[in-house]
Amino acid sequence: MNMKMQSVGFKADKKLEAFINQKLSKLNKFDNNISDYIVTLNIENSDPKANKVVEVKVNVPGNELFARKQSNSFEAAAELVADALRIQILKNKEK
Repeated sequence: MNMKMQSVGFKADKKLEAFINQKLSKLNKFDNNISDYIVTLNIENSDPKANKVVEVKVNVPGNELFARKQSNSFEAAAELVADALRIQILKNKEK
């Protein structure tokens, strides 16, 4: 599994990167064919409290899955993204 992470407008610390890596690596138990994750962390000004955004693109053979969640912390948004991707992965495997 390959993971590319970029943060827009700030430098993500190693603890946050490790947390997101841990959450997303759990998705591999649902599909062993996941080739890579592309993670983008962003801070939006549209909502003063829930302004942390996590976007993840997952490449699986024959398909590309995407989830974007916004919350008051990157950790909470990462958990929401992982849950959304888990559902998408399971639906994709049923096809």
